[in-house]
Amino acid sequence: MKRKFKITLLILILLIIYIYISSVTLLPKSIILMQGETLNLATLWGISIQEKSNTNPNIYEYKQGKIIQASSNASEEKNKELGKIDLSFNLFNSVSLKEISVNVIPKMKVVPLGNAIGLKLYTEGVLIVGMSDIEGQKPYEKAGIKEGDRIIAVNNKEISSTEELVETVNNTKGKEIIIKYMRENVEETTSMIPAKTKDNEYKLGLWVRDAAAGVGTATFYVPESGMFASLGHGITDVDTGELITIANGELVTTNIVSVQKGEKGKPGEIKGTIEGGSKLGNITKNTGFGIFGKINNKNSMNIDMEEMEIANRDEIKQGKAQIICELETGKKEYYDIEIQRIYTNNNKDNKSILIKVTDERLLEKTGGIIQGMSGSPIIQSNKFIGAITHVLVNDPTSGYAVFADMMIKEMKET
Repeated sequence: MKRKFKITLLILILLIIYIYISSVTLLPKSIILMQGETLNLATLWGISIQEKSNTNPNIYEYKQGKIIQASSNASEEKNKELGKIDLSFNLFNSVSLKEISVNVIPKMKVVPLGNAIGLKLYTEGVLIVGMSDIEGQKPYEKAGIKEGDRIIAVNNKEISSTEELVETVNNTKGKEIIIKYMRENVEETTSMIPAKTKDNEYKLGLWVRDAAAGVGTATFYVPESGMFASLGHGITDVDTGELITIANGELVTTNIVSVQKGEKGKPGEIKGTIEGGSKLGNITKNTGFGIFGKINNKNSMNIDMEEMEIANRDEIKQGKAQIICELETGKKEYYDIEIQRIYTNNNKDNKSILIKVTDERLLEKTGGIIQGMSGSPIIQSNKFIGAITHVLVNDPTSGYAVFADMMIKEMKET
């Protein structure tokens, strides 16, 4: 009986230890907060949180679960700086369990847009999207290179376009070449011997791409910096499904050609042309939370709205809200939606808010959320709260949106 009791007690103790450790280790390594927003970190008895480091101790500090402004005397310029506070979770103030970083987004205003825009992205190097035999040979077979890798140099010569790769390989006349390529942001090196074709050209058997283009919706603009954000999600390669690593890109005007209505199991689409479009600005970053860059042709952008405050997550409420989008060239409109669920603690992806289109005008035109509407800003109580990112394929009236603060954080890091 005693032995059974001891075993039960041991199991109970181990279970408690597991619960304690899990409550902390499952927390994300990085958390995003707007200045003044409550840090909702539930901890158990015996677990304490201590400030380990602070990039702006004279402006921000962590106190009783909240990031607060430490000094009201800080200059206006200082109050606009991004703060980063590292917190340490400790058991009984002695055993370190985990460290997390809290990125503090200063209070700021942006201009919501909703403009249909064109995006041209140019990759860093050339992206491998497929492979094929060359006269029965497979030059790539033992090279270790694969789809999704990016070739950045051949024989120490930088490669920035498909044309450069073709010319460089052909000029080798079949001699072994050294290829530098990137895989998941790690540089690798390999060698290949090009195969000769019937036309006396030399090829590697690799299908590559150096650019991508599409139509989407611009989300917001920051007048003081000229920065913009769009889409709320990144652009991925159609063949590899991977987020495209870009060297640069262009934001251009687009003419909407047609709107294809969405149906259950069949997403709709805004179809537009960017050929001959005017350049609006430069794209600097393609991320999982949107496309970012700088507008340098404001007059062609049709920025016709006033600045608006960004809502903290705890200010967002279930219920009525509106989106802004452009379904006819040069004509932006507000449409009614309903916020059905808010994932307040979500910091890992761009599915933070569950929404449903309720506006009969929009349902008649599009059937709900369609491709090309990604990035449409969402407004509630005269504050910018986020942007559309996804549609539910089996219910085009519903979809997801990303929190505004997550887009702001990505923009600040460009």
